[in-house]
Amino acid sequence: MNDKILNFAVRYGFLILLVGLIVYFSLAAPGFFGPLSAAFVLQSVAVTGILALGVTCTLVVDGFDLSIGAVATSALMLSAYSMVILEHPTIVAVLLCLGMGALVGLLNGLLIVKFRVPDLLATLGMMFLLIGVQRIPTQGNSIATGMTLSDGTVAEGTFSAAFLWLGRHRFDVFIERLLPMPVVIFVVIAVVIWLFLGFTRHGRLMYAIGSNARAASLVGTPVNRYKIAAYMISGVTASIGGILLAARLGRGDIASGNNLLLDSVAAALIGFAVLGAARPNAFGTAIGALFVGILLQGMTMMNAPYYTQDFVKGAVLVAALVFTFYLSSRRSGAGH
Repeated sequence: MNDKILNFAVRYGFLILLVGLIVYFSLAAPGFFGPLSAAFVLQSVAVTGILALGVTCTLVVDGFDLSIGAVATSALMLSAYSMVILEHPTIVAVLLCLGMGALVGLLNGLLIVKFRVPDLLATLGMMFLLIGVQRIPTQGNSIATGMTLSDGTVAEGTFSAAFLWLGRHRFDVFIERLLPMPVVIFVVIAVVIWLFLGFTRHGRLMYAIGSNARAASLVGTPVNRYKIAAYMISGVTASIGGILLAARLGRGDIASGNNLLLDSVAAALIGFAVLGAARPNAFGTAIGALFVGILLQGMTMMNAPYYTQDFVKGAVLVAALVFTFYLSSRRSGAGH
C-alpha cells in the first residue's frame, strides 16, 4: 500500500498541486477563474514556454543554455532595428532573427563540443556578449518609430501590420477573441518538440546522449552533432520568443527580456516533476510554464507585492525538484 501511495504521489502529485493552486486562486481572487484571466495567463506564458522548450532540448543532451534570455532580447532588438531603422519588410526581419538564433546556437555548440568549454561557462559568456552587442547600435536606447538616431536623423520605418499580427492577433473562441496568436505558436512548438523527443529516432538518441554520452558514442551516435543541434534548436526557439515579444510590444524595448531566463529555466526544471518524469520533457515543460503563469497571475490579482514573486517562484521550484528526486529515489529504493 505504501508503494502504491508513493508511486501515485510521484506521478500525479504536481498535477494535483496545480489543480489546487487554481482552486485556491479562484476562491481567493475574484475574477481569476474566467476566460479573460485564462487568456492573459496563456499569453503571459507563451514566450516563456517557447524559451523553456529550447532549454529542455539542451537538458536532454545533458547540457544547459543560459543565453536564451539574451538571444530573445537580441531578436526583439534586431527585429525592431530591421523594421524601424533599416525599413525591412516582415519576412526579412523574421528571417534575420531566426538566422541570428541559429548562429548563436551553433557558436554555443562549437564552444562546448570543439573547444571543450563547459556549457554553463560557454552560454554565460555568450549571454554577456549578446547583452553588449544588442545595445551598441542604438547606444543602449530602446527602438521606436520616430526616434531620433545618433546622426540626428529620424527613424521613419514602422512595424508592419503583418508583424504585429504575430503578437497581437486573437482567434475567436466561444464568440470572444480570447486565443492569442503567441499561444497557438507555443502549442505548435510544444507538440513538435514533444513528438520529436519522444517518438523519433533522433529524440531517443538525444536522450541516450544525455544519459551516457560515451556509451552512445561507442555505438556510433554522432554525439557532437546532436549536441550542436540541441543548442541550435534552443537558439531558434529563443529568437521566436523574441520576435513574438517585439510583435506584442510594437517596439524594441531593451529591458523587456530581463526575467525571461529565470522564468524559462524554472518552467523547464519544474517539468521534471510532472507525471514523475524525473527528466527533461516537452510536456512537463509546457505544464511548468503554465504553472509559473498561474502562480504569477494569481499573486498579481491578490495584490501580492512584486518583490515577493521571485521568492515564491524559487520556493516552488525547490519544492518541486526535492519532491521529484527525493520521492523518485525512495521509489527506486523500494523497488530494489
